[in-house]
Amino acid sequence: MQTLSQSPTDADFVQNPYPFYERARAAGPFFRWADYDLICTVNAAAAHAIFRDRRFGREVPPELAQPIAPHTAAFYGVEAHSMLELEPPRHTRLRGLVLRAFTSRRIASLSGDIESLSHSLIDALPEGEFDLIAGFAQPLPVIIIARLLGVPEAMAPQLLRWSNAMVGMYQARRTRAMEDAANDAARDFGDFLRGYVEQRRAAPADDLITQLIAAESEGERLSTDELITTCILLLNAGHEATVHTLGNGVKTLLETGTADLLLSPDKVPAAVEEILRFDPALHMFTRYAYETVEVMGQTFARGQQIGLLLAGANRDPALWDRPDQFLPDRPERPNLTFGAGLHFCVGAPLARLELQVALPILFRRLPGLRLAAAPRYADVYHFHGLERVLLTR
Repeated sequence: MQTLSQSPTDADFVQNPYPFYERARAAGPFFRWADYDLICTVNAAAAHAIFRDRRFGREVPPELAQPIAPHTAAFYGVEAHSMLELEPPRHTRLRGLVLRAFTSRRIASLSGDIESLSHSLIDALPEGEFDLIAGFAQPLPVIIIARLLGVPEAMAPQLLRWSNAMVGMYQARRTRAMEDAANDAARDFGDFLRGYVEQRRAAPADDLITQLIAAESEGERLSTDELITTCILLLNAGHEATVHTLGNGVKTLLETGTADLLLSPDKVPAAVEEILRFDPALHMFTRYAYETVEVMGQTFARGQQIGLLLAGANRDPALWDRPDQFLPDRPERPNLTFGAGLHFCVGAPLARLELQVALPILFRRLPGLRLAAAPRYADVYHFHGLERVLLTR
């Protein structure tokens, strides 16, 4: 197994990580990423296998658990109840209860809200140059999540600030100041939701918080802490991914001159899947081995961590024809953008719906849309998204 070095905060890598992924692919199914001291893969077959193998999981083996630093206690207090970080049986219970409230029917019912909000945001854009991220990509998913949860829409900017601070904990450029900000955000976000949950217990409404309170399976319900964490997870995961995907997608569509495909309703689902495959918002997801496991000739010991490089796996030539090309009419097939297996993203249907509704409206309303400056990616790895996207009509 080869060892490769590449700083995830290097300016060239931030702007284009794909050459490194191809260098890693040439090294074989697995390689050691020296900067993380982590065995990783960009091999789609290996990533699919690990995602679906119950001998790997997200939860840290007990003997490897590290003491939590006092200045991050509030943040990890929220994380302790996140189904994203848990394994069965607790994950099974939490996910089952959440899916009783976060149903496909409820998600589909948001289509009209996404449509009307897209039009309102476009109406509010200035006539000249504007930033797609600030004016459209950020407010759309956070307002939709606020409406879904049932929290006041006026809270959307604050929800966005809390979310941005908390996801800083997953970035390679993480500093003590970012840890402090994330901890403060987790504490304040939790305090706000705790009060709001109590309001909804006393006065139920037609919103997701009320449905989560009512969700029951085999006599069990979500505790208040579990409910608060679930709401935070839905906002942070759903918002972060959708903002980056909207920005990355518009950039790619304009650079390749393929946006017109979105004007044909029958072409939209395939185009959205290609956007998700080609330049996804999340580039790395990790797993721990729970016993000695061999995958494609590589042996993992219990407690060893593995990095699944989703964006690299999405361009595996063993699975995709011309994988480094953006082909929006490419036949639909599964990609790894939302993960796979037990932890497949519960918010994937909502993210897809937002993209499928909002992007065609954007290009239908603004047919002359073009880039006003070369977009630059932000230093947010293991996420991958643009600082801003300056456009003109």
